[in-house]
Amino acid sequence: MTPVPQAEEEKRGALFLDFFLLLRLCGLKVSMSDWFVLLEALDLGLADASLTQFYYLSRSILTKTEADFDKFDLAFAEFFHGVVHHKELPPEVLEWLEQAEALVDFNKEEVDGRTTFDLETLKKMFEERLQEQDERHDTGKYWIGTGGTSVLGHSGYAATGIRVGGEGRNRHALQVAEGRLYRDFRDDSVLNVRQFQVAFRRLRQLSARLDEGPKDELDLDETIEETGNNAGHLKVIYRRPRSNSTKLMLLFDSGGSMWPFATLCNQLFQSVSRSNHFRELKTFYFHNCFYERLFNSAACRHDDSIETEWVLQNCGDEFKVVIVGDASMAPTELLFPGGSLDYEHFNKEPGLAWIRRFVERYEKLVWLNPLPEEEWSMGRGFESIRLIRDELPMYPLTIQGLEAGLKSLVAAR
Repeated sequence: MTPVPQAEEEKRGALFLDFFLLLRLCGLKVSMSDWFVLLEALDLGLADASLTQFYYLSRSILTKTEADFDKFDLAFAEFFHGVVHHKELPPEVLEWLEQAEALVDFNKEEVDGRTTFDLETLKKMFEERLQEQDERHDTGKYWIGTGGTSVLGHSGYAATGIRVGGEGRNRHALQVAEGRLYRDFRDDSVLNVRQFQVAFRRLRQLSARLDEGPKDELDLDETIEETGNNAGHLKVIYRRPRSNSTKLMLLFDSGGSMWPFATLCNQLFQSVSRSNHFRELKTFYFHNCFYERLFNSAACRHDDSIETEWVLQNCGDEFKVVIVGDASMAPTELLFPGGSLDYEHFNKEPGLAWIRRFVERYEKLVWLNPLPEEEWSMGRGFESIRLIRDELPMYPLTIQGLEAGLKSLVAAR
């Protein structure tokens, strides 16, 4: 390999040091050892003098999980100016593209002949249009618009192009200007079914205890560790088997302000009910806050309910309790009898009295809130959210929040 001149090596080192700092600034936990591995890979020519290859090489070395991909993409785009994402687009451009016009008639051969460009040319054209365009344009062939044969915009046709907003149709776009492929992988994003299942499996693993009895289960981690310490000669380590004794109770808020989160809560219910991670699982529903009765279905019908006091008496304190709700209601529902008139119900005791009974009964109890955490102190229902947070720990219903909440169910109070 031809040695890299010292001046060139120092210049490259300074350039990549700025990239390293930007990655850290964007929230990626890139260590110095990771960084040295990347530099060594570059010295070996693994990036093949290609920015695309460097992207995949650096992402594979510097990210730890899929949750890091979106942060990495945003940092990479900002540093190398290789991808235009929605934060860089003027708000008026996105506004112009909100309502799409119908695609006009066109001659495919003519359009294909004048709209075949490589990605670099398209990026240059995109930057030029952003500088030139000062109003909405549709059904044309030059500006960023909709319904036409321009290479820029959406809901039209071109042989190649950069789609700005809208939905893909012909799959001809070489770049999606506001596309972020890994946004949903972030640990602060809202969960899907698979992520729920993984998180609750983690609860089972954290809760499992070591039984008394013979050590007849292979301890793979310790076997690898001891084999390494034994100069590579196999040393098999056994442990006592783990027994899952986790009992879980789920309480779902249903109806009213929770309707926007119905799909999310249904996903959570399905992921838990289909799993075999728990020795015992109890699921109940309530509206806004739980009072003297809990419901057996999301319809919250009184002819399909159970006394809350019965649940407290018959579900022992070994249960771990997860409450899911937006905690948004009139403070009177929590503070005064008769504060709730929903479902033709008059509560004889305030909601906080029942919340406190659960807190006293169950040492392991958390509240998961689907509302974005930034709305807890200023949005609708902030007063009731504050009252409930004063009684028990509350976490956002995100990957990160669920993980933290489930860990707190295992840790000592």
